Amino acid sequence: MPLIKSISGIRGTIGDDNNENLSPVNIKKFVISYCEWILSINKKVDELRIVTGRDGRESGHKIHKLVNKTIISCGINVLDLGLSTTPSVGFSIPRTKSHGGIMITASHNPKEWNALKLLNENGEFISKEAGELIIEKANNFKIEAFKKEKIGNINYKEAYYKSHIEEILKIPFLNLNRIKSKNFKVVIDGINSTGGIAIPYLLDKLNINCIELNCTPDGNFAHNPEPLKENLKQLCESVKLNSADFGIAVDPDVDRLVFVDEKGEVFGEEYTLVVCADYILNKTPGNTVSNLSSTRALSDITKKYGEKYFSSSVGEVNVVKIMKENNAVIGGEGNGGVIYPKTHYGRDALIGIVFFISHLVEKNIPVSELKMNYPQYYMNKNKVELSENTNTNYLLKKIENFYKNEKINKEDGLKIDFKESWAHIRKSNTEMILRIYTEAKTMDKAKSLSREIVKKIKEI
Repeated sequence: MPLIKSISGIRGTIGDDNNENLSPVNIKKFVISYCEWILSINKKVDELRIVTGRDGRESGHKIHKLVNKTIISCGINVLDLGLSTTPSVGFSIPRTKSHGGIMITASHNPKEWNALKLLNENGEFISKEAGELIIEKANNFKIEAFKKEKIGNINYKEAYYKSHIEEILKIPFLNLNRIKSKNFKVVIDGINSTGGIAIPYLLDKLNINCIELNCTPDGNFAHNPEPLKENLKQLCESVKLNSADFGIAVDPDVDRLVFVDEKGEVFGEEYTLVVCADYILNKTPGNTVSNLSSTRALSDITKKYGEKYFSSSVGEVNVVKIMKENNAVIGGEGNGGVIYPKTHYGRDALIGIVFFISHLVEKNIPVSELKMNYPQYYMNKNKVELSENTNTNYLLKKIENFYKNEKINKEDGLKIDFKESWAHIRKSNTEMILRIYTEAKTMDKAKSLSREIVKKIKEI
């Protein structure tokens, strides 16, 4: 697969081909370019520090060492969190008065991939403008021109996710005592990454009996790491086998969150944010935000509280931008990503777990019944592989012509809104694919709409 450079970082398969892989040369070029950007915006600061962390991938340890050495070669200090979660790295940056962060994770990509996620001094993904500048620097980088006299230092702060969790549990309106009194039994699928150490720690704090599934952070993913229904069969079976109250699944860097109900049925990643928003809106009413590929149910719930819902382009940085502009009290993405701005502007499965369980005990009903409290939509997620010479703009323009009489949004790819359904077609930022998301009142209708669009794409 070709190396993918985007505003959030650099992502690729592990290898030595500088054109095709996330190679040592590419890592150095990208990290140095990021460090030069950090230096350029902090010219008056004598001592700079960048936080680094990694998920459980096999390649993570070696890449982490290379990233740290490259940062200190730029004269910048490193705070190494070791095995961590993306939200914990983001959470730590302002609290340790650091100036940026690099999380080594390829998120939901298979284990042969890895990536560098780049964060700013607030613990948020860097802006589009900063990302483009760093990519340009990396593309034109010449190692012979790189000279720095100062060498930075490395300090280590292992298991920072514990401090992150302790801070989450201080949120005043959480139903902690009621949760602890329930003596829940929960199965957690940690995909053999850092969720396998962080989430059991959180559940223990909540007096929840945790049954661990794939919780050794060695990067040997037991299944495709994207927390979708088709990849969670083992979790669903384990919930039923152990008569558990529910199950929890995350992706390798713990910024996406999915639940399984007591019957072994996937609650749906789209409804993770909906439940958390329902809980927060009941405590602190305000606006909400999700991306264009997320369920309409969030908009419905927000309107129920008399508040306003806003949509954004896909991508955490885009959601955060719209959240800030509209003073949203909660937001996120329909892939199971929950953003609660009072803690930090980043998708955080750990805080999503606490909100979800707090809402569950407040309603005092099983997870399966909780789902029935919300507008019922069904989403189908499809994709079409692209070749490098595919003209995506031409393709989307032709599809737009088929549906020119419907409500069209071209802010991010192409979204077509029908009366009781919608379709969103866009090129992925992280893979060479075209994503086709459809939602309707029944799964049959969502799948039918998806098939119709894929057929048109193949015809074009």
